[in-house]
Amino acid sequence: MNTPNRQVRAVYDADTITVYQAYPPEIADAAVRAGRFVPPFKRERMTWVKPSFCWMMYRCGWATKPGQERVLAVRMSREGFEQALGMASLSHFDRRLHDDAAAWAAQKAASPVRVQWDPERTPTGVALDHRSLQVGIGGGAVGAYVDEWVVGLEDITDRVRTWRSDLLGGGSPALPAEVPYVLPPEVGARIGADGHV
Repeated sequence: MNTPNRQVRAVYDADTITVYQAYPPEIADAAVRAGRFVPPFKRERMTWVKPSFCWMMYRCGWATKPGQERVLAVRMSREGFEQALGMASLSHFDRRLHDDAAAWAAQKAASPVRVQWDPERTPTGVALDHRSLQVGIGGGAVGAYVDEWVVGLEDITDRVRTWRSDLLGGGSPALPAEVPYVLPPEVGARIGADGHV
């Protein structure tokens, strides 16, 4: 069965969805100690979350890139995740969703959240034909993310390093099992998910 081109896939339960972020040690350490994002995390900056573990590993080089040495698994409320997507704008113009570039630009200017659909990756970083969702949370939405939507976080860097070693040794580690996440129709339509456009 073919994977839809634009489909959210994630680890989730009835109440939460797991997204991934990579940070330098000083931000990760403070967050893990507090159980939430605190300074030196900056609320003034857009923060990007990724439901796809493999895409996060591609982005952070399996926790080897400078400034991305620590990987956090962040549990967001599903309500918060869907609220974020419900106020999002695509980072790039898509004529399937907007009549013209001006309409897209107006939505983007008014939206504190950005969405990108980038090629999904295999564990070794090879681009796949289908896409993976990246969500940039900025503006006033960062406060909601930090104070309301995040319900827990875990430093999984040691597991990431073990899995990376297994991969480099030719193994097939049991990575997080992501399954399709069904979006409310109006949210799926807003971000251009397959089956909603």
